[in-house]
Order: sequence, then structure tokens, then C-alpha cells
Amino acid sequence: MDQSAEIICVGTELLLGEVLNSNAQYLAQELARLGIAHYYQTVVGDNPTRLKRAIAIACQRSQLLIFTGGLGPTPDDLTTETLADFFQTPLVEHPEILADIARKFAHRRQKPSPSNSKQALLPATAAILPNAIGSAPGMIWQPRSGITILTFPGVPQELYPMWQEVAVPYLQKQGWVSAMIYSRVLRFWGLPESTLADQVAPLFSLSDPTVAPYASGGEARLRISTRTTSAALALEKIRPVEEEIRRRTGSSCFGIDDDTLESVVGQLLLAQEQTVAVAESCTGGGLGERLTRISGSSAYFLGSVIAYDNHVKQSLLQVDPEVLAAQGAVSSAVAEQMAMGVKAQLGSTWGLSITGLAGPSGATAEKPIGLVYVGIAGPHSVESFKYAIAPLRGRDWVRQLSASYALDLLRRQLLSAR
Repeated sequence: MDQSAEIICVGTELLLGEVLNSNAQYLAQELARLGIAHYYQTVVGDNPTRLKRAIAIACQRSQLLIFTGGLGPTPDDLTTETLADFFQTPLVEHPEILADIARKFAHRRQKPSPSNSKQALLPATAAILPNAIGSAPGMIWQPRSGITILTFPGVPQELYPMWQEVAVPYLQKQGWVSAMIYSRVLRFWGLPESTLADQVAPLFSLSDPTVAPYASGGEARLRISTRTTSAALALEKIRPVEEEIRRRTGSSCFGIDDDTLESVVGQLLLAQEQTVAVAESCTGGGLGERLTRISGSSAYFLGSVIAYDNHVKQSLLQVDPEVLAAQGAVSSAVAEQMAMGVKAQLGSTWGLSITGLAGPSGATAEKPIGLVYVGIAGPHSVESFKYAIAPLRGRDWVRQLSASYALDLLRRQLLSAR
């Protein structure tokens, strides 16, 4: 039987949908990256009988069992003791864990509760999987031949470094990882997934590296993947395919991997030593928030005006009241005047504006929900662009896409100005 891993997430809150199970997604992605086969995931509540049943089934079909959750100090945290009971192994107290817990509480000027002592109990033959952040360590345990168990706390901010710093090196040393899967994700805006697929269709038949499309948040993506022994070899395989995709798709490809529209815009502004200010109506500050997600954005983002009311558009952005009366706030002319106004008021190189109808009310026959205008005032001209966003996913969807269209518009202007 092939060696395979299984993820078992413990927590009644996961079953009730009170907490999003992001740990399963993260671990699945990591197993794929490491090239470890992974065929099953299980979610089980805080119940020892049902957890034992899940363990019994997992041991019949998988050899690497990865547990998340149930390592805390409260009575419903049962993962460690249930595993020990299932494999009929006594629990042993580790003084070094107690000392570590005491140090962490002392750092917060607190004392550990007596209930924290249960976190120092591990099966007799298990090794500690240290937790540098929280009080709950995990364990690495081979309770019997052919079964390896890794346990992690349910808190993602604790699990992720434990996985990367301890679990991955352990799995590599134990021979679980031979060749890893390396991927590069190309990210596209303003290009529908179907159109993108048509443009690169011949590349989908490649066997190594492979090319696969997917979409998220209005953005289209292509993932180029290969399985090999080193990042250098992977890059050598991926590079010609990436170059061909970029040749076919042009400026619609805005970045790779963890790039975002806002991070790419920031890089371009920094490189050209230029600045931007924004004026927002329907997005209510969402565009400014996107820009300020990037550390160091104060070097190019001067500020924003949230001009939700027409009086604010007139008084702060010098939008002509006659234009407002004649064409309405959601119009090409108002978008352009908002962009020029914020550029003049804040003294930026670029002024960017958004005005639109996010819904669910306020629509007319001429101006439906999802109608958005983006204005852009640059060093030499001002323009506006009209977007019709399908409002099927609601108000926040319209607002999110409006900000993305504005960022992409500025990105393309900056590219053309280079």
C-alpha cells in the first residue's frame, strides 16, 4: 500500500460551523507541496468515543495521521489522552513542558492554571513537538509499526510555525519527502477565466510542468507546477512556460504567487517616485484600506477623502454642483472631477476616484446596481472608465471589485508611463 497522510481535525466548533477549518486547507496545501499522498480528511467533535472510531478507521487506510485541535487545558481538550488510551500507552508528565508554560505565563505577568498541567502529559514514547508561541505543545509519535502521528494545536498562528520549523524537517529526515511539488501562480485581472483559458489552451496538455486555471475573488489565475528535487530545477522547468503565458496574455498578468494589485501598484509608484491620493464614494474607504495594507505605503500613498455625501464632494473635492444636479453622483464627469479634486487637494502625482451604486437600493433604469465609474487624474490628463459589475454576490462584492478595477487601472497607467 502506498504511504499516505490523513488529516484529522478535532473540535465541535468546526462541526457547528462556528470556526472556519483553515488548518485543513493549509495542511492539504503543504502535503501537496511536499509530494505526500493525501486521500482523506476527517472532522470529529470533542468526543472520545467518536475520536477513537476516527483513529481506528484512519489507521486502516493511512500511515501518517496529522491531528489539529484538542490540545488545550480544558476538559473538552481530549486529543492527547484519547490517542494514548486508544494505543494503550500511559501518559507521562514532562517537567520541561511545565517549565515552558510557566515561562510564557510569567512573560505575561500571569500564573498558569492547575488545568495547564495536563498539557505536559504525553504518551510515554512520544517526542515533544515544541510550540514557541502557545502553551500547548504537540507531539511526534510512532505508537506502532507503520503509523506516525503528529499533533498540533488548533490555533493557526501556532500550527504554521510548528509545521514549518519542526514537522517538515522531521518528515524529510524520515523519507516522507523525496521530490517536492513546486508551483508558480500567475495572477490576472481584467481577463475572464474563460478568455484566459482560450488564450493558453495548448499549454494545458503539458505533462511537466502542468498548467491549471482557477479563479478567486474576480481574479483569474494559472498555476504552473512541477515535481522535482530542488527549487533551482523547478524554476528551470517553469520559466519557459511562464514566458510563453506572459507572451500570450500581455499586461493582464499583474503578478505572481503572493503579489496583489495593491502591492504591485505600490512597487510601480516607488520605482517611478510618484504618489497617489484617492477619493471614494461607494467603496467607503475600501480603496485606501487596500493601499495601506502594504508596509511602507506611506512613501507613495498620501491619503484619501471618503466623499459619500454630495456636499462633501462639492466642498472638499470641488465637484461642480451643476454637474452633480445634471448627471448625478454616479457619472463619468463626477468621477473625473473627484479624481482631479483629490489630486489637487493632496498634491499627489495621481488622483484615483470611485463612484457607483453598490446596492441593494438606489437603482434606476438608467443606473442599475453595480454601475461604477473610476476616475484617474495623472500628470497630463484625466479620464474615467465605466464598469458594470454583476451584483449577484451582494453589496460587498460590488465594493470589492470596484477597488480592484481602480487599482488595476492605475497599474496599467503606470506601466504605460514607464
